Amino acid sequence: MAATNVQNARPVELNSTSQPPPLFDGTTRLYISYICPFAQRVWIARNLKGLQDKIDLVPINLQDRPTWYKEKVYPENKVPSLEHDNKVIGESLDLLNYLDNHFEGPALLPNDPAKREFAKELISYTDKWMPIVFGSLKGDPVKEAGVAFDYLETALHKFDDGPFFLGHISQVDIAYAPHFERVHVFIEDGWNHNILSGRPKLTAWFEELNKIDAYTQTKVDPQEIIRVYKKRFMAQK
Repeated sequence: MAATNVQNARPVELNSTSQPPPLFDGTTRLYISYICPFAQRVWIARNLKGLQDKIDLVPINLQDRPTWYKEKVYPENKVPSLEHDNKVIGESLDLLNYLDNHFEGPALLPNDPAKREFAKELISYTDKWMPIVFGSLKGDPVKEAGVAFDYLETALHKFDDGPFFLGHISQVDIAYAPHFERVHVFIEDGWNHNILSGRPKLTAWFEELNKIDAYTQTKVDPQEIIRVYKKRFMAQK
């Protein structure tokens, strides 16, 4: 019930018939789509830093995008993007750094040099992790994606001062969480397999993550994930 209430309270997605907000009027706006995991990364970071009153959320319907978004806001015509200080920037990982460097709130990377170096390694690995995991969804993820989940399980053993990759929640957790959320739901539905099984650190990580409002407020309806991913990965099966 709580999750439903959160989703019902969200702003309505803007579509091709929607008028634009008063662009470049000094308001900082984060353009997202509720289904997009890359946009969810930045949405989580906004929430964790307590910037809900400083950064307006503007959801876009990616299946019926308003033409003004590409023409007046972000020529790349994708999400996320951030309208701030009379400019618009995009790319989710770049935006995590941007929020950390330009806005108040808890830092999303620690000062410890060893942890920052490990953060760089783990965030870089997303470029390998996602092709392995999402590529496996067209075949058998139980057999093909185990190495990617085992990598995360091993990485969570590095620091023992908390349940997250760097001990406390950081950009690393934000980088993985939205994608993990989706494949966890989809693999369990399609292959009757829980990717947390036999991975105690990953289990604890996901349990702790789901206790954090800044994340749970951004979650996607599991049935919507299943619907979208069946269409995307199983359409030709």
